[in-house]
Amino acid sequence: MRVAFGMVALSGALVSSAALAQAYPSKPVRIILPFAAGGNLDLVARSLGQKLNEQLKQPILLENRVGAAGALGAQVVAKSPPDGYTLVATSNTFLATPAVVKTAGYDPIKDFTCVSVFAWIPQILVVNPSLPANTVPELIALAKRDPGKLTYGSAGNGGVGHITAEMFSHQAGIQLTHVPYKGNAPALTDVVGGQINFMFDTISTSIQYVKTGRLKALGVTGPQPSPIFPNLPTISQSALPGYEAMVYNVLLAPAGTPPAIVDRLHAEVAKAVALPDIRARFIDQGVELAASTSPAECNAFMKVESDKYVQIVRLANIRGD
Repeated sequence: MRVAFGMVALSGALVSSAALAQAYPSKPVRIILPFAAGGNLDLVARSLGQKLNEQLKQPILLENRVGAAGALGAQVVAKSPPDGYTLVATSNTFLATPAVVKTAGYDPIKDFTCVSVFAWIPQILVVNPSLPANTVPELIALAKRDPGKLTYGSAGNGGVGHITAEMFSHQAGIQLTHVPYKGNAPALTDVVGGQINFMFDTISTSIQYVKTGRLKALGVTGPQPSPIFPNLPTISQSALPGYEAMVYNVLLAPAGTPPAIVDRLHAEVAKAVALPDIRARFIDQGVELAASTSPAECNAFMKVESDKYVQIVRLANIRGD
C-alpha cells in the first residue's frame, strides 16, 4: 500500500512538473543586463532575447541595471521571486565581483541557479607595436629581465581583464604593474598610444587595431586558435601549458526556481544559439554561441570558475575600486 501510494505521489509530481514547464511562461519575462548598453554581452543577449521572444511566444524585456561592477543588477535578480520571470544575463565578472567587493550583496553560487552559458569569447594578448616582443615567451622573458617594469591595463580592479592578467602573471612567475581604467575603451586607447605596454582584450574590440598594425597580437587565451586569427597560437601552446581564460556570457535565475522551468529555459536557449542566422551574426566578431549541455553542467562549471577566481583574487590581493 505504501509502495502504491509512493508511486502515485511520484507520478503526480512528474505530471505537475511537466504541466508547470508547459504553462511557462504565461507573461513577459524580464532579463536584467548588469552592464552598459553596447558591449558584447548587451548585443548578444538582445539577439538571444529576440529569439526567445519568438520561441516562447511572450515578450522578453531586457533591462540595463548598471552599477557596482555588475552587482546592482545581480542583487535585483537574487531578491526576485524564483518563478522564472526575472533572470540575469551576465559575464565572468559576476563571479569575481563578490570576491573583490565585500559589499557586493550576493553569493554567485548560493543565490542563483544556472540556466546556460550562451556565448564564449576568447581574449587576445595585445601589445603596443614598439614593445620588443613578438611572442608570448619573448614577453615573459622581457618581464623577467626587469620585474615590475611592464605595464598592463584593464577595465578596472577585479574585472575579467585584470584577473586574466593576474592568472598569466602567476603562472609565468613574473611581476607586472597593473593600471586600472574606468572601462575597457580607455585602456585599449592607451595601449595603442603607448602609454601602457599591453592588455588582455576580447577579439571583437581589438580586431581592427590588429589588422591595421596599430597593435600586435601575441596569443589567444582560448583552448584553441581563433578562426579570425588562425595563425595566432594559444598562450597554452606557446608558453604556459593549461592556461585558459575565456570570457563567457551566462543566463541565470534566482536560486529555488523550479527545475522544470530552468530546464525549459535551457532547452529554448540551446535551440536559439544553434540557429545559423544568430551564429553568423557574431562569428566575425570572435563570439561563439554555444549552450551548456544542461543546467547541472552549467552549475558545476560556475562553481569551479568561482573557486578559481576567489583563489586568484586572494593570491594577487585584488581589491575593488
